[in-house]
Amino acid sequence: MTTVRQRRVGKGTEAAEDQPSEETSVKPDGKILPDPPGGKLWNILSITVGGIVAISLGLLTSVYVATLHENDLWFSNIKEVEREISFRTECGLYYSYYKQMIQAASIQQGLHGLVYDNKTESVRTINILERMNVYQEVFLSILYRILPIQQYLEPVYFYIYTLFGLQAVYVIALYVTSWLLSGTWLSGLLAACWYITNRVDTTRVEFTIPLRENWALPFFAVQIAAITYLLRAHLQPAQERLTLMVVFIATFLFSLTWQFNQFMMLIQALALFILDSLDMIPTAKVTWLYIIQISGLLLVCVLQFFNSMILGSLLISFNVSVLIARTIQKILNLESDEHIFKFLKAKFGFGATRDFDANLYLCEEAFGLLPLNTFSRLSSTLLFYVYGFVLFLLTVAAVIVAFRNLSGSNQVHLKDKMEEYTVTLKPEAAYSLVHTVLFGCLALSTMRMKYLWTSHMCVFASFGLCSAEVWKLILKCLHLYTSQRTQVIKYSIPIITLLYISFKFWPGIMDELSELREFYDPDTVELMNWIKSNTPNTAVFAGSMQLLAGVKLCTGRTLTNHPHYEDKNLRERTKQVRDF
Repeated sequence: MTTVRQRRVGKGTEAAEDQPSEETSVKPDGKILPDPPGGKLWNILSITVGGIVAISLGLLTSVYVATLHENDLWFSNIKEVEREISFRTECGLYYSYYKQMIQAASIQQGLHGLVYDNKTESVRTINILERMNVYQEVFLSILYRILPIQQYLEPVYFYIYTLFGLQAVYVIALYVTSWLLSGTWLSGLLAACWYITNRVDTTRVEFTIPLRENWALPFFAVQIAAITYLLRAHLQPAQERLTLMVVFIATFLFSLTWQFNQFMMLIQALALFILDSLDMIPTAKVTWLYIIQISGLLLVCVLQFFNSMILGSLLISFNVSVLIARTIQKILNLESDEHIFKFLKAKFGFGATRDFDANLYLCEEAFGLLPLNTFSRLSSTLLFYVYGFVLFLLTVAAVIVAFRNLSGSNQVHLKDKMEEYTVTLKPEAAYSLVHTVLFGCLALSTMRMKYLWTSHMCVFASFGLCSAEVWKLILKCLHLYTSQRTQVIKYSIPIITLLYISFKFWPGIMDELSELREFYDPDTVELMNWIKSNTPNTAVFAGSMQLLAGVKLCTGRTLTNHPHYEDKNLRERTKQVRDF
């Protein structure tokens, strides 16, 4: 049988805190009664089924993206050099350190080669573990060496399958977050389906596998899920401690795997600060989250040999104090991340647009404004329409709650009828609202950051569509509210949406999985083979950053410059190469 492939060129409010869940009953004195036995059995059954669905969807997503990757490149059939150059730009650079650790005579020698690296930048010995977030490659290479899998699995497959496996963690975390917000796992199912059907805008893992965000975003999603649970009312002390531990671990792993972690967590810290100032989430929990952020970042700083970019980050500046942070930044004379601020100034018209570093980012499509066609793709699955509706509704509710909190009018209700029409917003929902607004602004300004927003968009929209509180508010405004009507709408609308998505997009997904291609870039393959055959091992290469990452990965030759741009001296080298 012949296979034909197409070739491709290379303090919530008091009202919110006191709200009981739907499964509990309340006595006239306000005490919450325990669930009846039948209710407990139903809850256990629901959690079991919901958990099985979550795990199944996560695993299916992993298989889905892995299949797309195989079909697109025919990865199992192409040569090793073709596999390696398929890791374009900085992806190849990161993977080269995994390969270096695998090929080292021992783990100790491999670590020594990373700490005292003289191949990545010519005439310079640099500490890769300090400069770059490659601990995941180190951990994975050590795991590969010590596990008895070498004869069954090639190193490259162990690497890419780990990344595809993390997609299961990602989807499960999004599912759980939406479930926690809405109270029904149907919401999680809808969030996962939206994530998959909007794959073009929610992830790019299948063709940029080693990118740092593909490692980091699953842990960030786990952190968001844990924070969502932490902000719920009536948690037992043991539950709270366990949740804080999960938040810390997820925050640490997120920080360890992506160099831009501090900017994402700064936005998160701003969201917490806004909600705390408006008395919409408990201050004690916010304090713990600040401590966790600082602790996680400082631990990463230690592991990265006291990387000054981390130690003087704006996140620490914000969380500790502006005055102390300014002193630290002056003492350390930070320059590693100055290009990011120059880029931001130039992007918004506040800086010199002739600056080389700023223009280098501005000319990249990934750092441009979010294209308008993104919204048409998101609208085709109804995601953007639902998201906009829920965002508008909860923003209005948040404004009302914030005004009531600041004016103190929520402390006493004069009549029972007034309580009936009181607008409430749970702390976890308030956090999700501010989170999506701030990350939406980031995505609109910089396309590369849309993956932080679009995945949470799936969670936020599905939560709103499956939330009894949201439909209760709408029906009360329309003077149509009954508890039965709310329950019917809460389940029927999401089910109809799921059916629509399934009928519309299932055929397209099947066609996508059946489309077969092959990686084909003979010129680059020939170049890499020529370098290995006709140049000495001590040869040094200069050129485009994108190409040189492949040179280091495929040939092991020394570079002049490379795509990891978080160093002032390297940026100066790159400019000199450009001028030459």
